[in-house]
Amino acid sequence: MMYLHYGLLIALAIGLLIAAFTDIRSRKIANWLNGAIALGAPVFWFASGMAVWPDMAMQFGFALLVSGAWIGLYALGLLGGGDIKLLAALSLWITPLNYMTLLIIMAMVGGLMAIAFVVRRVVFKPDTPGQLPYGVAIAAGALWVLTIDNFDTLSRATVSG
Repeated sequence: MMYLHYGLLIALAIGLLIAAFTDIRSRKIANWLNGAIALGAPVFWFASGMAVWPDMAMQFGFALLVSGAWIGLYALGLLGGGDIKLLAALSLWITPLNYMTLLIIMAMVGGLMAIAFVVRRVVFKPDTPGQLPYGVAIAAGALWVLTIDNFDTLSRATVSG
């Protein structure tokens, strides 16, 4: 099961990179990609040895709660639809505590991107399109969390076994 667990994490990482690159190119994150990420989560739960009750139920409940919050921010026009779908799909994969870390890293990367975007727009190219590809910041936060969390787990397994 460990091979499936890490194989799914690699597939998720590839999906996040695709989301970031497509967001840079077209300012869109495809529905099929967000759907694939969301549908991969239950397989990941089983591969990770999560119990149906309460672990999987709590993860699913957390995802419903988070999705509702993101839909509210979308309704206010603060995030794009692809961004909220990606964040909602990731909430199926990442525990609540690690999800908070994802949001912190996402905000820091997003802030740096915004500064770079403004400098580029003001100094170099005033006609640059006005949308920030926030999927890059989301992917960076998720990759950070997945790497740190799983590196720690892998290193403990290596040392103990």
